Amino acid sequence: MWNPDAIMENLYLSYEQKRLAQMREESAEQTRERLKQGLASSLDIGLMTKDELRPVLLERIERDHHIQERIEFGTVAGFRVPAYVLIPKGKKERSTAVIALHGHGYGSRQISGMNADGSENTGEPDSHGNYALELVKLGFIVMVPEIIGFGDRRLAEELKDGKVGNSSCQALASHLLLYGISLAGLRVHEAQRAIDYLLTREDVEGDSVGCFGFSGGALVASYLAALDERVKATVLCAFGNTFKGSIMHLRHCIDNYLPGALAYAELPDLMGLIAPRSLFIASGRQDRIFPIATTEVAIEQLKAEYTKAGAAERLGFHLYEGKHEVNGSQAYPWLVEAMSRELSGC
Repeated sequence: MWNPDAIMENLYLSYEQKRLAQMREESAEQTRERLKQGLASSLDIGLMTKDELRPVLLERIERDHHIQERIEFGTVAGFRVPAYVLIPKGKKERSTAVIALHGHGYGSRQISGMNADGSENTGEPDSHGNYALELVKLGFIVMVPEIIGFGDRRLAEELKDGKVGNSSCQALASHLLLYGISLAGLRVHEAQRAIDYLLTREDVEGDSVGCFGFSGGALVASYLAALDERVKATVLCAFGNTFKGSIMHLRHCIDNYLPGALAYAELPDLMGLIAPRSLFIASGRQDRIFPIATTEVAIEQLKAEYTKAGAAERLGFHLYEGKHEVNGSQAYPWLVEAMSRELSGC
């Protein structure tokens, strides 16, 4: 009798109707600009100011297929970020760069062919699929920043007793909200500084990058690509959906929730800001937390957006048999082709 379900459903519908009404009164360009301003506002990091990069090389290790560098660099508000940079072995010329953004788990090592302690993982990859490792094998220079809240960048409490795979998302997100800052906003701003660093490297070709994100890393990738046009090709794996069908349908980590977003956009609207730049959606048909039915809804909206932008050929997707996991069988070659096209100016 007193449960709020119907009222919450009506609230969603009322915001949806308001958004659609506003879009009908605007030109496509006006809508796009308003959405970008709304997203930038939701991701604003308040008094946190940009730091100098001041990169430091911490180690350089020769692996079977690549050189593995461990660096650290400055982002905002005094934060220093450790990151792996994977460099194709034996390559003399400059290489195209990709930023790889990990999901929930034990951090940057999990997608770079390592165990949580930094030792080489010689077993089968887990759901993250070692996609940074796969990308360097394809000739990319791959940067894997440690996203705040994971791995070495957890709060001290979560690092106690040698715990592995837990996160500081809840504490960080709730504390940042008291300052009017979202955890997503901080992560996106730090990813932009990672790009700033990548483009200072003499071994990186051009002035643009590709991006591959999985799950929570794909959230960062989507908002990063929406606002930063240096990202020319983006793969979103196990994320592309609607707010209504995913993070409002099931309980998700608090880091997925963007303050005020539904006042101006649903998730496909925000992903659509990437157009006309290249975008690939990859998702498992048995993914329970980002259900396939609403992934398909998002893809249909993105098809319309890319067609309207005259860039239908720059949108790709792969709906594979699998759960919440990386499957790069189509995404990897797509990213190679997309970045090659970008560098050739086609």
